[in-house]
Amino acid sequence: QVHLVESGGGLVQDGGSLRLSCTASDSIFSINAMGWYRQAPGKQRDMVAVISSRGISNYADSVKGRFTISRDNAKNTVSVYLQMNSLKPEDTAVYYCNAAGRLGGAAFDAWGQGLQITVSS
Repeated sequence: QVHLVESGGGLVQDGGSLRLSCTASDSIFSINAMGWYRQAPGKQRDMVAVISSRGISNYADSVKGRFTISRDNAKNTVSVYLQMNSLKPEDTAVYYCNAAGRLGGAAFDAWGQGLQITVSS
């Protein structure tokens, strides 16, 4: 079972920056893609950015050019980061780290506990 621990949420002003971190431990060999999703109040959870085990990244159109995802594969952990620049009030949401892969022949999705990001205007 993959465990995810997130850090870096908080309150920032319009135009500011934040960096989110997520570290995966246990069964990291089973992880393929990692990424960040967000959910605003009353809305569905949407993909923000994902990065494959080969370092190929994909972004939601709304964050392209402002957010950058990166990944660090260490011996016993895998970490994914989200650098968020030029933040806007519409970026306000709970951000969730995700790890997807296969373990024991079955696909899985692991989620972090969520980080509140609030961008004030």
